Amino acid sequence: MQSSLAPAAQVVLAVVPVVGIVMGGLVLFFYFLWNHRQKVLLIQKDLYKKIEFDLHSFSVFAGLLLLSVGLVLTVLFVLKAGLSYAVLGGLIPLACGISCLLFAGIKKRTPPHE
Repeated sequence: MQSSLAPAAQVVLAVVPVVGIVMGGLVLFFYFLWNHRQKVLLIQKDLYKKIEFDLHSFSVFAGLLLLSVGLVLTVLFVLKAGLSYAVLGGLIPLACGISCLLFAGIKKRTPPHE
């Protein structure tokens, strides 16, 4: 089977993904470098404030989001293909959503650990 593309076009098509990955890696590298330098300077000037992360709110949000997506996908796959391995595509996010909501409920009921 012969390709209808010229050899130069094949080279360009082979190089484009490599260049994209290298450029993306460079962007990430410089983002992390400059973010680190910024934090170091803020710490040196005693202006750095740690960002508080609300784990409970995040767990509830992620749980509801995954639960709804998993429920819709599960129902869709059951209706479309019946009980098959395709249903796992919906059951996995459904189980993750239920787990996140259970974690949020358990975390809310337990006293803070110090």
